[in-house]
Amino acid sequence: MPVNVLVVQEDPDIASFIGRGLEAEGFAVRTACDGAEALRLSTTLEFDLIVLDLPLPTVTGEEVLERIRASRSPVPVIVLTGQASDGDGVSVLNAGADDYLTRPCEFDELLARIRARLRAADQAASTTISRGRVTVDVSTRQARFEGRTVELTAREFALLETLMHHSGRVLSQPQLLDRVWGYDRDPSSNVVEVYVGYLRRKLERDVVETVRGAGYRFRG
Repeated sequence: MPVNVLVVQEDPDIASFIGRGLEAEGFAVRTACDGAEALRLSTTLEFDLIVLDLPLPTVTGEEVLERIRASRSPVPVIVLTGQASDGDGVSVLNAGADDYLTRPCEFDELLARIRARLRAADQAASTTISRGRVTVDVSTRQARFEGRTVELTAREFALLETLMHHSGRVLSQPQLLDRVWGYDRDPSSNVVEVYVGYLRRKLERDVVETVRGAGYRFRG
């Protein structure tokens, strides 16, 4: 599958130049020249990376970045701007940008930065699962809900991880017993129901949906 990149630049010529260069490297590219369009695209389509200008019509790049991070989106954002001032780099990095470049810059440098951020994102994705408001790190066995750390027991974490791996699908009690507990249990046992209750108390009730007569579904 191609890597999807959103290029947001105030100058249409610059956006087009970057877009053509990335397409020549095999990326799938969408471009935008104002902040409102950038927000619309970033919330309706899935991107693997965003290249973002700061001075933009309708909505500033800073506000676009703020809204992206407020939505808990982990998409890497590289700020590329030609109207930088002292402190901009530190400010946008603190606001959640993953990298910062000023124009003019060589296309090859931008391409190298993009590839570096995508590699870092791939490495992080290999150990984390993010669905809606919940993120779990499989390597550290840590869970976060709406940005806050949630303390889970080993069995609670295993149940949550299993449900998240199959987000949107209904898993029956026997399936959960097999995948989480790993051995046969009395089908009449209510252990799954009990542990779903634990998760709901530590997260929120609507995170795990009960599908009557079928099982449970992660909603996030």
